[in-house]
Amino acid sequence: MSSATSLIPPTAYLALSSTLKLRVNHFSHKNNNNLNNFFFTAHRISTRRRSSLTVSMSTTTSDPLEVCVKASITSPGKLGDCPFTQRVLLTLEEKHLPYDMKLVDLTNKPEWFLKISPEGKVPVIKLEEKWIADSDVITQSLEEKYPDPSLVAPPEKASVGSKIFSTFIGFLKSKDPSDGTELALLSELTAFNDYIKENGPFINGKDVSAPDLALGPKLYHLEIALSYYKNWSIPDSLSYTKSYMKTIFSRESFVNTRALKEDVIAGWRSKVMA
Repeated sequence: MSSATSLIPPTAYLALSSTLKLRVNHFSHKNNNNLNNFFFTAHRISTRRRSSLTVSMSTTTSDPLEVCVKASITSPGKLGDCPFTQRVLLTLEEKHLPYDMKLVDLTNKPEWFLKISPEGKVPVIKLEEKWIADSDVITQSLEEKYPDPSLVAPPEKASVGSKIFSTFIGFLKSKDPSDGTELALLSELTAFNDYIKENGPFINGKDVSAPDLALGPKLYHLEIALSYYKNWSIPDSLSYTKSYMKTIFSRESFVNTRALKEDVIAGWRSKVMA
């Protein structure tokens, strides 16, 4: 992952290739009573190179935000399989904030990384010259510092689907088909299915919000790991849950930040084999 910045005058915007995606957050103005005072000086554009080139633009932050992420263990130079890291990256994507990923080999943590993350955990992001850890703290900090567009959901909706991940892990690790772990997972998925049926398409209604960005990566891991290790998939009867997953997984922000399937499988291997 690399990033670069450049200054582009307003007259050059129309000349940008149609293969580049421009995302403009908002433009500042000094006089609300005179629309003629709106102006462009120059906008810093941050590019993030993945399999294709994406251009992101924001007037709220001029330089890419540095974020340390888990490196792939199957494909050098690729993003690894941490769902909590993806939650942070999704937040950055949905808020159209430029960022620079720093890939960290968690099997051989470099000294520079341990200095900013003594516990050796990801994600870690640099905000206002301070490194911040924990996806809960990071996403809250991003919401406070960059409130537009808002990803806030009402408190009563923040916990929707929150028990799915723990019941998924219980079922994945289970060696006893009759221990009730599969039923526990199905119960949580059914409750979520009923909720989305009545309140969807997203947890907070028509717009994606923070709870979706937290749950989506976990459902992605669930789908891949259970298919591979248990030959198990979510029943077709839970059509709203499956539709929700398809919608989340197809969002551009998700495609840009998802881990390789091979990494998800490798990442859960030690827990399955324990």
